[in-house]
Amino acid sequence: MFFYSADGGEPPHVHVDREASTAKFWLKPVRLCRCEGFGRHELQRIEKIVEANETRLLETWNDFFKRRSAGSNGFGQ
Repeated sequence: MFFYSADGGEPPHVHVDREASTAKFWLKPVRLCRCEGFGRHELQRIEKIVEANETRLLETWNDFFKRRSAGSNGFGQ
């Protein structure tokens, strides 16, 4: 799971990639935004993992974009 640094203008979400498959999940509330290549069972499993980590993912998202808006690159510089 990851997000792009340019995604700060969108609601919190994560991307999930594996080989030629990709999905995007909104985080609040957790729901599928789009999917290409993942099967239904894989998506259900991924969604459960995203839900189980929703709080941590939101904290990471908010912390990262708060630092970026304050002028930091997120790496202490």
